[in-house]
Amino acid sequence: MKPLFAIMLLLLSAEAFAGSQRGTVSSVIVRASDGLTYFTINITAKSGSPSCATKSYWMIKDENSEVGKKQYSLLLAALASGRELTVVGMNTCTRWSDGEDIDWLQLN
Repeated sequence: MKPLFAIMLLLLSAEAFAGSQRGTVSSVIVRASDGLTYFTINITAKSGSPSCATKSYWMIKDENSEVGKKQYSLLLAALASGRELTVVGMNTCTRWSDGEDIDWLQLN
């Protein structure tokens, strides 16, 4: 029982340091050169970002995956409707060195 508790505590603490942000989507950029998809939110500051996320944009980690395609679709829906979006990061910057990878999105 104790090892399970320790694992759960580690997982929860990792998410606690991930970035989060809520607001309307201000821009969505898709590059032809490498398929990189990133976006910005209309709000002054992100909270809890990892030290690698020095810029204010968010990155879709794998735009070719099913999850990446769903995230892109949700971004476009948020942009087109003007509804707020909540973004929570993965606490990593693997897709690009200064933008946090998206863990999940919520259309509010």
